Amino acid sequence: MTDWTETYRPTTLSEVRGNNKARDQLEEWAKSWDDHRKSVIVHGSPGVGKTSAAHALANDMGWPVMELNASDSRGADVIERIAGEAAKSGTLTGGESGRRLVILDEADNFHGNADYGGSREVTRVVKDANQPIVLVANEFYDMSQSLRNSCETIEFRDVSKRSIVPVLRDICRREGVAFEEEALEKIAESTSGDLRSAVNDLQAVAEETERLTVEDVVTSERDTTEGIFDFLDELIKEKDAEGALRASYDVDETPDDLLNWIEDNVPKDYEGAELADAYEFLSNADRWLGRVRATQDYSYWRYATDNMTAGVAASRRGDKGGWTRYGPPSYWSKLGRTKGTRNTRDSIAERIAEREGASVATARREILPFLSAMTHHCKNRDLTVRMAAAYDLDEADVSFVTGSGKDTNKVASIVEDADELKTTEAVEHSGNAFFTPDDSRSDADETIDGEENGGEEDGDQNGQRTLTASEDDDPDRSATAAGDRSASDDSATADEPDDDQSGLSDFM
Repeated sequence: MTDWTETYRPTTLSEVRGNNKARDQLEEWAKSWDDHRKSVIVHGSPGVGKTSAAHALANDMGWPVMELNASDSRGADVIERIAGEAAKSGTLTGGESGRRLVILDEADNFHGNADYGGSREVTRVVKDANQPIVLVANEFYDMSQSLRNSCETIEFRDVSKRSIVPVLRDICRREGVAFEEEALEKIAESTSGDLRSAVNDLQAVAEETERLTVEDVVTSERDTTEGIFDFLDELIKEKDAEGALRASYDVDETPDDLLNWIEDNVPKDYEGAELADAYEFLSNADRWLGRVRATQDYSYWRYATDNMTAGVAASRRGDKGGWTRYGPPSYWSKLGRTKGTRNTRDSIAERIAEREGASVATARREILPFLSAMTHHCKNRDLTVRMAAAYDLDEADVSFVTGSGKDTNKVASIVEDADELKTTEAVEHSGNAFFTPDDSRSDADETIDGEENGGEEDGDQNGQRTLTASEDDDPDRSATAAGDRSASDDSATADEPDDDQSGLSDFM
């Protein structure tokens, strides 16, 4: 049997269900593309119809599609060859006005490969595109800030139950499947807004029965996961070591996140020696997780889970009754509060890495702190100006690196001077781009004058030869002259600038 998600994929935007507003925004973006010529990021949870909407749009507009999946190819050379070429030129087989639609699916995965040029190259392709580009992403904020700022954004929300049920009903009628309305509603409820999963579940159940009933749906439901708050209640108050470990198998959290949940909530019920023992087991779990990160050997996860669940439960002394208000880890709140700062830091680090030929991690961990120390509060103004020019920093960036207020006149003047410095250096390094006819004639005149005075030059040369000969005749005078020439050469060498300096030394 064919995959129903592919068989019943929307072919036009009018068939896209559950995101009417986003669908209309996408259509408006395509129709007005010649006016704004910007790419668009379509983001939302998996299975809500983002990629299907992009293909349906291309079908409505009569545009051929070139699709690239970020999970398959992330290297800058691959992106340049496929996405870049498709974005720059239309083809004889193009649609209206030679247009073609470039779809970059799972575009949020490019960010994880930033050190290999993927993220920067996608941003460059997006900015230079002469063809419409749709970037499809599940996690909007996993994409680089520069890429997000270069595109329009459209959010696809989870599909509601009342939008999923009509789709399932239509598929059943087309496939000749008898059904109970309550069964379709049960499937729609269990998939939490994921339309693709709902269609897959419908097909899985329909293949096993002649008539779809609620009982069929219930017995074939996926394993449900236990809520994190119910798990914390069992771990801290009720279960023994083995029971706590088994309960953790039904929690849909990674070991790292689970550790954060337990660490923040254990002190609400444990105290004294039992709390000390619990933290000892949590520290052991953290060591195992560190070993996983260092070796990429995920078999160590089980040792971390044993310590953070069975160990914490075994630390309990006495009954823990009553109700406790558990909450999310404070670490997550801190990450939320510092997201803007971290985005600024990462944006600066990406520019430093691109210029210095280093990885983003190295730029963030080693070079950026070094720059901050050298330019603290803009005390070395000339150095700060050169840094801002070298890495194309604006007021907010300079404020972040130096620790100065971004609204101060000092920071604003540094950015202005940096812009002037970049303009000056562009002119100085332009070579013969500003070579004028008058300069050419002047050089030619000097050459002609030199040829007309050839006799005089010959005379000077004969005099030079005579002086040389006399120096050869007098050894002392010859040695003195040689010493003078050597000193002169050393002085000239010392005065010559070192043209081989690059990177940080450009503004040191």
